[in-house]
Amino acid sequence: MLTADGVRACTQATAGVLLITGRAEVWHLLVLMAAYGAAQAFFDPAATGLVPQTVSRARLQQANGLLQLSRSTANVAGPAVAGVLVATVGPGWAFVVDSATFVVSAVFLALLKIERETRETRTRFVADLVEGWREFTSRTWVWVSVTYFAFFHLLVLAPFWVLTPIVADDELGGAGAYATILTSMGIGAILGGLVALRVEPRRPLAVAFAFVLLEIPLYLALAGAAPLALIAAFALFGSAAINFAGTLWLTVLQTNIPERALSRVSSYDWLGSLVFLPAGYMLAGPAAEAFGVAETLVFAAVWSLGSTLVVLSLEAIRGVRRARSKSALEPATALR
Repeated sequence: MLTADGVRACTQATAGVLLITGRAEVWHLLVLMAAYGAAQAFFDPAATGLVPQTVSRARLQQANGLLQLSRSTANVAGPAVAGVLVATVGPGWAFVVDSATFVVSAVFLALLKIERETRETRTRFVADLVEGWREFTSRTWVWVSVTYFAFFHLLVLAPFWVLTPIVADDELGGAGAYATILTSMGIGAILGGLVALRVEPRRPLAVAFAFVLLEIPLYLALAGAAPLALIAAFALFGSAAINFAGTLWLTVLQTNIPERALSRVSSYDWLGSLVFLPAGYMLAGPAAEAFGVAETLVFAAVWSLGSTLVVLSLEAIRGVRRARSKSALEPATALR
């Protein structure tokens, strides 16, 4: 994680310097952002594995809720701060400030005091991958969930991000409407984090998938070009539901996967969940041109409803219960 922060600090600082000096070219930014993304891919799974080493099992969901709350707050405030920086000192300096945030992150990570079991033997990279894959595939609820996430990103989330600006521009009045929707989603994300601090369902995985259904009205409202106030309300509640569900998912992983393999399983989770997202971005536009924007959004809603109900029908999903102690590992492993 420290290395990833260092890489991202360097990529953002380099981009900033290139922009400030007027030497930036598109290929420069493509290479730098690819390096940034690679570092992010190392950081996120490691962060998933770090949380259980810093708090007790009983407080894992609250810890994940607090992390979600801080991310959501930053996602609301960050664009505003970035906009001020771009407008006042220019985009190059905005990148430089962003670079400094990763230095701050690294400092706080370096100050963390964690206790972890020392491995008796060092393993090779390929062996680690094999062990992580074995842990990933041996639990039905894990690979079924990640398969669901993969197609959700392809057929639901990608069309939303591609087509919502079009709906806002064509039907809702333009950029201001899109900003309203995004702001509502940001507020909803904060509310989702707050809910996660207090609500601990007995069947967290089933509840997480059930909460995904609360986002469907947003897609239907966009497809029908409903009044902006109604769309914003659906965006708020949908975002709150999705962020609460995401917190539950992380907690389920952390309490049911052995610590030695948690970050590796999380890596497969991230890879599987996002593998189709670029294709989704590429296909959403052509699909909208071929079938219509509204029809594509309705299809996304229908897919979300159908696939979620299928997943909820599986005992492997419904059988995962809230962990109360180390013995709580047994229900999930029994579902292999």
